[in-house]
Amino acid sequence: MKAQEDAEKAVDGLRLPGLNNYAPSSVDGALAIGDTGRVTLVAHLTEGGDEIPNGLVWRIFGTQPGPDDKLPLVATARGGNSTLDLAPGSYLVHAAYGRAGVTKRITVGSEPMREDLFLDAGGLKLHAILPGGVRIPQNQLRFSIYEASEGAIGEETLILPDVEPGSIVRLNAGTYHVVAKYGAMNAVIRSDIRVEAGKLTEATVEHRAADLTMKLVREPGGEAIADTAWSVLTDTGEIVYETVSAYAAMVLAEGDYTIIAKNRDRIYQRDFSVVPGRNQDVELLPDDLLDTRTQLPD
Repeated sequence: MKAQEDAEKAVDGLRLPGLNNYAPSSVDGALAIGDTGRVTLVAHLTEGGDEIPNGLVWRIFGTQPGPDDKLPLVATARGGNSTLDLAPGSYLVHAAYGRAGVTKRITVGSEPMREDLFLDAGGLKLHAILPGGVRIPQNQLRFSIYEASEGAIGEETLILPDVEPGSIVRLNAGTYHVVAKYGAMNAVIRSDIRVEAGKLTEATVEHRAADLTMKLVREPGGEAIADTAWSVLTDTGEIVYETVSAYAAMVLAEGDYTIIAKNRDRIYQRDFSVVPGRNQDVELLPDDLLDTRTQLPD
């Protein structure tokens, strides 16, 4: 995770345990006993920016590795600003805000102190549409966010999968590789998006795809015939969909395809094209039967 890697560099290579967005809201009670120093922790998106009022997860680590070779977690807190009583000594403070994070080394004494952490982070809000500005149903659209990479596609590190459209994702400033998937087949858009510190970046991608329903019928507009085996191939012969049912419903990217439907020992075939944004029913008829000497079942 990029936030953690940056944090590790900021603390002289010391290795933190794995971090996530969940932690108990309490602080270890033993820390409040005896000689302690009071520390107020404050986080900002950018240097000079406003204090972050809520949504933070604070974790305080000791600086001496434990038996497992990891730094011990000595306190946690959630919310906005946080005030903790810690025994004098050195600590690593990690502030997480969504998927953004920063780590800072502090030294606690007997006097009250305040520590400000600057996340250098912003927000990302993603949308997708069809040609003409047609909105895509939210339940058919998901985004995945990866670290941007100069390597081959597929080598990027996944940061966050299954992001719902319109939700705000908090990230450290930088460039991210975003994959927008419409449906479950081949309607995929990839783009690199820059997140700026202290700002909400909204990005909209346009899918060139359509939602299709295929059925085998005896006559135009007729009832679909059950127990039909379906295969959908691209113009290069790649199989993109297979199922057995009366209907074959899917989202496909713009392009030319071949539908093959098999019912009992009869095979039907039809070529068709997907026009972006034009949802349609595609019917296979007796005329599409490869062997014209047979007929549809009664």
